[in-house]
Amino acid sequence: MYGSGLVRLLRGTPVHPVGPDGRMAVSDHFREFRARLLKITLIWLIGFALSLYFHDQLLDIVFGPYREAQRALPNGTTETIIQGAAQPLMVYLSLSALATTVLSAPLWLYQLWAFVVPGLHRHEKKWTAIFVTVAGPLFLVGVTIGYVTLPKGLEVLIGFTPDNFKNLVDFNHYLTFFSRTLLVFGIAFEIPVFVVLLNLAGVVKGRTLAEYRHWIIIGVFVFAAVATPSTDPFTMTAMAIPMCLLFLFSEVIARVHDRRKAAREPFTGLSPDEASVI
Repeated sequence: MYGSGLVRLLRGTPVHPVGPDGRMAVSDHFREFRARLLKITLIWLIGFALSLYFHDQLLDIVFGPYREAQRALPNGTTETIIQGAAQPLMVYLSLSALATTVLSAPLWLYQLWAFVVPGLHRHEKKWTAIFVTVAGPLFLVGVTIGYVTLPKGLEVLIGFTPDNFKNLVDFNHYLTFFSRTLLVFGIAFEIPVFVVLLNLAGVVKGRTLAEYRHWIIIGVFVFAAVATPSTDPFTMTAMAIPMCLLFLFSEVIARVHDRRKAAREPFTGLSPDEASVI
């Protein structure tokens, strides 16, 4: 019994059986959660060990935007430091933990999704699969744009350092700044996905999005100005313009969906007191 359960766990299939409708009993969900949690822990530990082994390569990737900004500034404007006797070790651990969490995200997110799916209805599973398929690549696109624009943001911020001063950048603070920038860009690119989901759920109509389009675009630029840690115009624009294009694309999807829904259900919008055409 336990041997077959372990085999199912390692294969990534549910340890406990599901009913004919594809759903589990409530008690089995707790056991399934324990199995999924164990697998997520194993994935994270293996990834953490690999991150420690490739620490130097990861450091070059994370530190790349700062070095690019440093080369664009006058010599001696900025340097990086590590404060404290234990901080070098913490640099290894924190960088490896961050890399593990990000790089192993597809695996442990799949485990969470596989845990939730047996409790969903068939149509809910379909929309969940679509959301995962679209949201993942969009998040990666946002992270990539954040990484590409980060050197310019650092150059602008460090460029405010007075001539008689040197900007000493603590690596722990830089790592926090780096993580926050990429996370903000990734989450920002998920907003159009939620707009489409709200339209599919009937909460927001495509016509309503069109009516408030100019206010939404202004709100996008305000959000980009507040959310970007560097607060420079270049980084703000690099976030806002793709978000506006994605919003316009989601508006088109919403209007097409509303048109098809109206064709399938022509009497949905009628008032109970309104006479039909029949």
